[in-house]
Amino acid sequence: MSRLAAALFGHHTLAFYFGRRFMINLIAVFTGCLALIFFVDLVENLRRAGGHDVEFWTIFLLSVFRLPSISELVLPFAVLFAAIATFLLLTRSLELVVARSAGISAWQFIMPAALIAFVVGIGATTLYNPLAAELRARHQILHAESFGGGSSSVFDSAGDEAWLRQTGRDGPSIIYARASMDQGIRLSNVTVWTFTEDHQFAERIDAAAAILEDGYWRLNEAWVSGVDITPTLHDTFIVSTFLTPAQVQESVAAADAVPFWDLPSQIDRVESAGLSAAPYRLQYHTLLARPLLLSAMVIIAATVSLRVFRFGSVGRLVLAGIIAGFMLYVVTKLAADLGNAGAIAPFAAAWAPTLVAALIGTTIMLYQEDG
Repeated sequence: MSRLAAALFGHHTLAFYFGRRFMINLIAVFTGCLALIFFVDLVENLRRAGGHDVEFWTIFLLSVFRLPSISELVLPFAVLFAAIATFLLLTRSLELVVARSAGISAWQFIMPAALIAFVVGIGATTLYNPLAAELRARHQILHAESFGGGSSSVFDSAGDEAWLRQTGRDGPSIIYARASMDQGIRLSNVTVWTFTEDHQFAERIDAAAAILEDGYWRLNEAWVSGVDITPTLHDTFIVSTFLTPAQVQESVAAADAVPFWDLPSQIDRVESAGLSAAPYRLQYHTLLARPLLLSAMVIIAATVSLRVFRFGSVGRLVLAGIIAGFMLYVVTKLAADLGNAGAIAPFAAAWAPTLVAALIGTTIMLYQEDG
């Protein structure tokens, strides 16, 4: 405990120096990741624009708007690589050796980096995530206007397509949209199949866009056709629905598309509609756990990069740290899947992997440095 107290309150100049080195490396690594993601996405958008009349400035904005939401996934690995690089460089230049000879504990040059990672995590959750969600929504709207919806990026796994089975005053229907915006309230490139009360096909509607109003979907530029119906263009066409905005959002809106500050109200809306809010609760606790996750990445990096030049096997130990970081990511995703499926509570799914990783890393460091 005395060493930990010294790490927190003693040697301010040295702590500032170690923290500054880590921050510089983190900015460099994260900026490099941003540049790589941006250019790959830009090239993909340029390829897709080959068959469309889209200006380069629009393509550029699409990549810019998409960048923050993708970079959120990269941030933990940027922290891991930056911490490994920082500790390796400090050890190789013998600065940590000199600090150790002066009686400085390993915790005193781990804590500045871990504290910075924690603060970066707070900023990423409270500031960067809402920005990423807002720009992601703008990306969806701009992409729908430019390309007509659908997946636009090599980083998209399933795109923003939406399927809805619903019923209304006019009978049941099935809605398919190539893109959803505003958490499912607005749809683009929509196809609707309507049925009679005895589930017989009635008509097909192809519309450029659909907006959920109070008790109905308003379809714009809609072509209506059927078995005995001549295809007819309508500027506006109405399809009734009993769906509420909360039900649509629960079915269509991805939890990671909701800004952090809006998640509590989104959870209340979904639960008040009698639906499961597990994905949104999981996302909320995942964002709350992000600062601790980034700090855990720093501790994992320290376990494999502080003693390597004294004992050799540099590449092997660094590779072990990278693998450990990826394993933490895989376990986190596995726990998230279990949380979404209802197998475990969202709180446990979000916090357990991070807490376990932090405790294991701390135990290893205590054994290596103080054992």
